Amino acid sequence: MTTFRELHRPGSPLVMPNPWDVGSARVLATLGFAALATTSSGFAATLGKLDGQVGRDAAVAHAAELARAVPVPVSADLENGFADDPAGVAATVEAAAATPLAGCSIEDRGPAGGYPADLAVERVAAAAKAKGGLVLTARAEAFLYPDADLAEVVARLQRFVEVGADVVYAPGLVRPADIATVVREVDVPVNVLLRPGGPTAAELADLGVARISVGGAFAFACLGALEKAARGLLDGELPPWDDVAAGAKLARRAFGS
Repeated sequence: MTTFRELHRPGSPLVMPNPWDVGSARVLATLGFAALATTSSGFAATLGKLDGQVGRDAAVAHAAELARAVPVPVSADLENGFADDPAGVAATVEAAAATPLAGCSIEDRGPAGGYPADLAVERVAAAAKAKGGLVLTARAEAFLYPDADLAEVVARLQRFVEVGADVVYAPGLVRPADIATVVREVDVPVNVLLRPGGPTAAELADLGVARISVGGAFAFACLGALEKAARGLLDGELPPWDDVAAGAKLARRAFGS
């Protein structure tokens, strides 16, 4: 059996979508994806909340529920570890490691902003010591905000690797040259988030990326489809019966066993 770690192959990336509940996880596994990852924003939306408004216990329990529901590895989006201090991050990762999860990710930014580099590294080091058999992804969030500096992000990712990160991830990277630089300058697999206007999956493979994810995109695409159908109903239109039939057929396939 191929492990989650072994699925990370630079140049032949693991395409890892992000389900938001058990149903979507089972659908994606049924469609053939080899691994899945939770999405903090997508899960929060199922609770009528925004990203960052869900606590540690709920997030870990949700991720564990998805891991138990599918026959493929699941990695948990643990946001900033639900703590600013390294000890709190370690406690979160220990909780995740006690479940059937295969991996987890920790961000270097909290509710009050980005962590100073030394503290960010200490947090990843604490997570690495607590991870057990989990594949630890260390995230540098700078490119989701204005004025990101590529050299600083690369330096931070390199330090994350030095203290035990198994995968690195800088969501928001879209320029092929920047992605190629990150891949070249770090010694572990690199995850890239698909973004509007960014490289395709095939182009990311050519750049040496080892994992591709979509974040909350699928969850919010479904909300967008719901709004479109609902507004049509308000205007007197019929529901999109072709989509309804296709969805019902997929549900029978995914949930019938």
